Amino acid sequence: MSSDTAAEPRPAERPATADGTAVTAPPAGTSSPADPRPPNDESDGPVSESDALRSLASGAGADADERSEAQQASALADLIAARLNADASGTRIGTLALFNDTVSFGGGFHTGGARVAPSARHSGASAVIDGIELGDYTERFVQPTGYAAAVEGLSRQGLLVLTGPPGSGRTATAVNVLSEAVALGGTPDGGCHRLLDPSALSEPGWVPPAKNRGYVVEIDEGPSAAGKFGVRQLTSVAGAVRAAGCHLVLTGGHDLALAVADTDGGDPFAHHELAPVDPLVILEHRVLGAGPGTAARARLRARLESGGVVGALREQPAARHAARFATVITAGGDLHAEVAALRDPGDQVRSWFRRHREPAAVAFALAAAVLEESSYLTVADAAVKLHTALTPPEPAPPDLRFADRIGHEQQWIRLDSTGSGPPRVRFRGPLLGNAVLLHAWNTLDGRREAFLEWLRRMLGHRDIEVRARAAVAAGVLIWADRHYAVHRFLTAWAGSTSWPQRQAAATALGVAGRQPESADAVWELLGDWTRGGNSAYQRRLAGTAANAAGGFLGRAAPDRAVQVLKSALDRGDDWGTLPSVAWGGVHLVHQGQAGAVLGAYLDWSEPEDQSPMVVKTLSAFVFAVSQPYRPPSPAPGVPGVPVLLSSLPEHSGAMAELWARALARRPVQDSALAALREWIDTYAPLCPGSHESIAALLARIARRRGRHRERLLWWLDKWAGDDDRPSEYAAWLRRRI
Repeated sequence: MSSDTAAEPRPAERPATADGTAVTAPPAGTSSPADPRPPNDESDGPVSESDALRSLASGAGADADERSEAQQASALADLIAARLNADASGTRIGTLALFNDTVSFGGGFHTGGARVAPSARHSGASAVIDGIELGDYTERFVQPTGYAAAVEGLSRQGLLVLTGPPGSGRTATAVNVLSEAVALGGTPDGGCHRLLDPSALSEPGWVPPAKNRGYVVEIDEGPSAAGKFGVRQLTSVAGAVRAAGCHLVLTGGHDLALAVADTDGGDPFAHHELAPVDPLVILEHRVLGAGPGTAARARLRARLESGGVVGALREQPAARHAARFATVITAGGDLHAEVAALRDPGDQVRSWFRRHREPAAVAFALAAAVLEESSYLTVADAAVKLHTALTPPEPAPPDLRFADRIGHEQQWIRLDSTGSGPPRVRFRGPLLGNAVLLHAWNTLDGRREAFLEWLRRMLGHRDIEVRARAAVAAGVLIWADRHYAVHRFLTAWAGSTSWPQRQAAATALGVAGRQPESADAVWELLGDWTRGGNSAYQRRLAGTAANAAGGFLGRAAPDRAVQVLKSALDRGDDWGTLPSVAWGGVHLVHQGQAGAVLGAYLDWSEPEDQSPMVVKTLSAFVFAVSQPYRPPSPAPGVPGVPVLLSSLPEHSGAMAELWARALARRPVQDSALAALREWIDTYAPLCPGSHESIAALLARIARRRGRHRERLLWWLDKWAGDDDRPSEYAAWLRRRI
């Protein structure tokens, strides 16, 4: 053919095989992904043929960090998307569409779920706990560790400060301890009452509403409420209680425990830290009673396992949930429906945000949602930065101790030990992290801007894992309002001069595009980006589109993916998108879509002329055959060997045609020859049977019309006799041909 330009073959340089993109990432240690160049800088990316080909041949901008980040982002996004599409529990992220609905709370923080009647709240400073409610608390009550000591302390001192995390059954314990102490004390009026105004206890000179009674009062969570009850104030309350012949149990959580932490045992009140009881023990006791038989317990445990109750209580180990399940079982209710209702991530998230609005709590919840599975220190540092963005500046760093509050304020989060490694931050439910993101994005209007800026800064974090998880979180946010996301942050990231921001946009679109209701809109957006003009900004948009199409989004729709790659590549004399398209093709190959990619390359290079599209396509092909397989990737392969070599017999026809076209014309010929020698000398020894496959491939090329046979023999002979690096396998292949 007239385009066969190998009249005088010449040696080619050995190609680099490092991954990357055409634009380097910010140097290590850069805190923000913003590039110092102005947004209208037109020098971004190779725009000429020589620059683009040199970029591919030399691996310009291809460093190991970028390769690793792209792989981690893709793997994380794939995992997250799979969780969101179908969680084993049957819960769905779609339930979060009801964010703006009002939420009502059933039950209190006790095992019986009893509530104060509305009329009782207006009957005075206290309300009696009547016999029905008292029985609900006390019947089949499971005594926690140290219960007897708590009863003794209340009887002796008159005031007991009972602290424990929410869901530990502290209210039920308080009522039981109080009822026993009142009975032991033999007060004439007796009875147990609930104080309706906890703040009254913090006022100077407080006295009980009536003498010779028992009272229980619950302190709201938070340092502002609990901080009023220091040792001095509680000493005064204890004296007033004893003077009136009363008993009082004051219950609260972490902040109340901190307020009385300095007591040395000599104070005129008792303090007991409640150890939560296993909720399964509570459930069994309420269903089977005391001392059940082994067979009955085994049958109940089997039912709880099959019905999902055990898993639900692991995620939310609160005593009130165990009591609720027990009620459903004894009443013959729908246990599966109750489990599904408890595990609904939307309800959990709405309930939590209803109770917690302070910046410290919100900051850690959001940081954990973005960086779930990261180490505690990584999440805590990110939360501190977000907390700074959500609060006015302070003269000194705030005293934030997130780990102290995980079992109290952040009960939906746990710290999992990993042997010798650092503890990992994980939500108890599989969809909670994403539910937190969506709820905060939709409802915290005054904090959305600060959160978005914090998330953008996470894209420039030194830790690759943090950058990847931040990109996945951005994909979750796209669900809330695609139009808003596209115009608020997504397009800006996709056209940024910062490689991490462009990678984040591609990953985010991959997450959003995996949802059936979003797929068409995502693919339409990618197509729009590839059809822009030839400015540097529009070129970057097209490159990001190619990156997204080559990710796991393209694995699910390879035909759509190659159309995006073609549109991004076919831009006339603009060569700036070639590196991105070439990498998009490699990523699709590594995800098991080699057939679709090779078929597209055959179609695009069909004219076999010197047109830009043909040269770009064959350059992308040579780049693909040069990139070694690096796990984890969905496609099977031999680590360190190009997938298109290890799977050669499967695609031998297409491969032979594309190799022949690439070897026959400059400027692609030089890189193709270098890639072929790498196959022969570097990769084939790592892949059993590859030399036979290469021999069959070259024989097929040699049989084509033209100078293909002559060219192959010339180069094999040259490589076999190379003074610096003689090739034993080249000589063997020459004999075979």
